[in-house]
Amino acid sequence: MEKLQLHGFNNLTKSLSFNIYDICYAKSEEQQRHYIEYIDEAYNAGRLTQILTSVTDIIGAEILNIARQDYEPQGASVTMLISEGDFMPNAISNAEGPGPLPDAVVAHLDKSHITVHTYPESHPHNGISTFRADIDVSTCGRISPLKALNFLIRSFDSDIVIMDYRVRGFTRDISGQKHYIDHEITSIQNYIADVTADRYQMIDVNVYQENIFHTKMILKDFDLDNYLFETAKDALDAAERIAIQKRLKQEMAEIFYGRNYKLRR
Repeated sequence: MEKLQLHGFNNLTKSLSFNIYDICYAKSEEQQRHYIEYIDEAYNAGRLTQILTSVTDIIGAEILNIARQDYEPQGASVTMLISEGDFMPNAISNAEGPGPLPDAVVAHLDKSHITVHTYPESHPHNGISTFRADIDVSTCGRISPLKALNFLIRSFDSDIVIMDYRVRGFTRDISGQKHYIDHEITSIQNYIADVTADRYQMIDVNVYQENIFHTKMILKDFDLDNYLFETAKDALDAAERIAIQKRLKQEMAEIFYGRNYKLRR
């Protein structure tokens, strides 16, 4: 798509919303409590603020205000109000492709926001614990928040990622014609680096005529050791390993497909 010659400012709003999930098995109530404590420490409001500050660097924004809070008994939230950067070099592009490193881009934004909320929780009976983070990046102007996607996925390194991207509103060119999107996009997947994409199975559900794009990702490989919290695989007998693996895979499938399944015996 050719660069638009606009009448005034770019009034399009581009919103990226996604959920990330980390799943583990914590056998005892004490281990479940330790897992929640670990997640609360690893992704407390201070750490989340650092991650979102890096996102503002990637998309060239300036932070106007930060509101952050750690909750009891668990969870944290951070909200940033951001504004346009000082300048927009010609090198900035919304072409489909993975975003650059945080120190490589400065872009132009109007007042926008970035938010993150975390939700650690445990299954009451079967030892499965799940950490979810909801992240929203909304920008106005030329650059798309999809350019921050690579960094965000790397920052959380999750088992499941569910993403939605939408371009809202319209902007006018110098002839007065409305434009409802200012960059070409066929899939969110095209903004994810190959090294990341190779690790995940991905599914798209897109509504092109409405500029709505939806992608779900789930890790391809399953190693039980990566999902046991304070428990070694060697400490479990064969039957326990099989049972725990079934529970974990069921949890992941239910989250990925958005429906409940009965555990097969």
